[in-house]
Amino acid sequence: MKQMSVAPVVALVVAIACVAHLAAAQAPSPGAPAVANPTYASIPMEIDVNRPAAEVWKRIGKFCDIGEWLQIPAGCTLLSGKDGEFGAVRSVANEILVGRTDLSYTYTQPVRNDRPYNMYHGTLEARPVTATTSKIVYTLFFDNSMLPDDKAREEDLQRRKATFMRALQNMKTLAEGGTLPPPPTRGRGQP
Repeated sequence: MKQMSVAPVVALVVAIACVAHLAAAQAPSPGAPAVANPTYASIPMEIDVNRPAAEVWKRIGKFCDIGEWLQIPAGCTLLSGKDGEFGAVRSVANEILVGRTDLSYTYTQPVRNDRPYNMYHGTLEARPVTATTSKIVYTLFFDNSMLPDDKAREEDLQRRKATFMRALQNMKTLAEGGTLPPPPTRGRGQP
């Protein structure tokens, strides 16, 4: 009778225990309901800019520059950390800087106890095109399955896209040396 080595069995048991531990560590907090069947949405947007990418990033790429180009009435402040460092938290939706390069950053919104976690992430980048031109690329990613139906999901996508395309135009204006027009009138429940 052939004997089986114990080492592969032990390795398998350890691997299963590690995966179970990681899954438990990544589970949403008890107060934040999980979504059973997520529907992930992404909104890739870009705009051409008549400036080199490094100049564009210098003008619009600080983590709290969002207060200016998104025309947030209360502005933006860092709640913790330092600009450009991983883990910095800004006052805009308590967003957390989770990734960056010399010409980009990625942020996320934290889990909240009062609503399902939608995995909201955004990436802003100044991408070189030529030595004197670039494009600003902004991509949003999130789960919109908590909305009641396809119509509501599509309306949400269009609202977000309109808001952030306006922000891209504002970034282009600022990067090219212009000044921003007054913010659009905000009605009840609008960003």
